[in-house]
Amino acid sequence: MQAKTVSQIAREIRQNWVKPYFGAIPYLNAMLRSDYGFDGEKSIVLYFLSNASTYRGEIAKQHKKELKEIVGIK
Repeated sequence: MQAKTVSQIAREIRQNWVKPYFGAIPYLNAMLRSDYGFDGEKSIVLYFLSNASTYRGEIAKQHKKELKEIVGIK
């Protein structure tokens, strides 16, 4: 099984997270477009994760786990 990309995970998050926290939206959008600017993918994912505390549930846990694996944190 091939690992998902950040943009694939972001698409799934967008479909699942009905009312995203306003602080997470810019980072979610950046992950959707794979447009990281000067920050880089790891920074954008970490910023998203720090603003996604209201994203809860089993699906959310799985998405966060996959993102953490991509950026190399546990």
